[in-house]
Amino acid sequence: MEFTNLKGFKDILPEDVRVWQRLESKVRSVLRSFGFHEIKPPIIERTELFSRSIGLDTDIVSKEMYSIVDAKGKSISLRPEATASVARAYIQHRLYDKNPVQKLFTFGPMFRRERPQKGRFRQFYQINAEILGDSGPRSDADLIILATTILNEAGLSGLTLYLNSLGCSQCRPRFRQGLQEYLSQKTDVLCSDCQKRAKTNPLRVFDCKVETCNEVVSDAPSILDHICQDCRGHFDSLQAYLTDSDIFFVLNHRLVRGLDYYTRTSFEFQTEHPGAQNAVCGGGRYDGLLKLLGGPDHPAIGFAMGIERLIDLLGDVGKGESPAPELFVAGLGEKAEEEVFGWVRDLRKAGIWVEMEYGSKGLKAQMKKADRLGAKKVLMVGDDELASGKGILRDMETKEQKEIDLKNIVNELKKVLQKNE
Repeated sequence: MEFTNLKGFKDILPEDVRVWQRLESKVRSVLRSFGFHEIKPPIIERTELFSRSIGLDTDIVSKEMYSIVDAKGKSISLRPEATASVARAYIQHRLYDKNPVQKLFTFGPMFRRERPQKGRFRQFYQINAEILGDSGPRSDADLIILATTILNEAGLSGLTLYLNSLGCSQCRPRFRQGLQEYLSQKTDVLCSDCQKRAKTNPLRVFDCKVETCNEVVSDAPSILDHICQDCRGHFDSLQAYLTDSDIFFVLNHRLVRGLDYYTRTSFEFQTEHPGAQNAVCGGGRYDGLLKLLGGPDHPAIGFAMGIERLIDLLGDVGKGESPAPELFVAGLGEKAEEEVFGWVRDLRKAGIWVEMEYGSKGLKAQMKKADRLGAKKVLMVGDDELASGKGILRDMETKEQKEIDLKNIVNELKKVLQKNE
């Protein structure tokens, strides 16, 4: 029997990991400059955390979560998203006592049992950034500027930032009622799922991918016509901060979040790049979540960015050059092989990438391996070289060879290799 990975899951092979590491390094550098700190919540939580935060009647909770019942009869789930876990940690550890405003980020896998398609997997990786404890438009703007900077540093272009306001608990009910009245007149052209959503949570109709439903919501009332004065002031200030920061955006009244704890700012970066998914990064303000989970009534805003999607869009741009060892040491003969092992060990302790052959092979085979690895230099040492105290150092790019003293070879090689860095 030949084992293969499960449908919707993929192996990230060494050549792909290098791309991930380069991207992650750039992202971490940007996050550090914005003052964000990493948090690593577990990938398994109580199912109730997600059912309360995301909602029982969502597809994520009702259809897509990987859940099991443990030995004590409690339901636990692989996390389908990170925000609920970050919020739980913020509450449990009272992070707000240390600093009233927390800026946190996570890297890691999420799990959803949805239909695999191009750009979507059942185990997928996200970058999440959250600002907890501030309710003003400046933190909204700062988070959007952060996302913009990450996407720019990653090398992505041709993205459009869409922006909307979802109002608040004071003004959104009026819009919800108006939307329900509008949808009740379009029941016959809505899909079966949206017919249910129109009654229970009409905002979720905006997220439907069925073409007829898209046509219906294109003429639906705009939430921007219903937001209160405070929400309007918040939204206008946010737009002013983004404009002053030279960040172009497009207002999109169809950009919503179907959960009650989401308030005011909603945003999404989209690409016109062909593929199953055009969203690259999405986020919004979720001022009601912490209170909903039993914590303090603190405001928060965050975004999620799919790593696989970023890498797919980067294509060859994100690959760069493959890394290669600084040195390959070719030992010829039993005594030379023993000496070589010690030299390689000591050079690696100094942080230099050095390779060697584990078995006993001839010079031709070892040179072929050094070339295949892309080694920049090769040190050739046999029993004769040990006796004379002189090895041969070959530059694999220029093909030049020169003798090198073996008496203090580790230090000699450090000088040569570090000089070429």
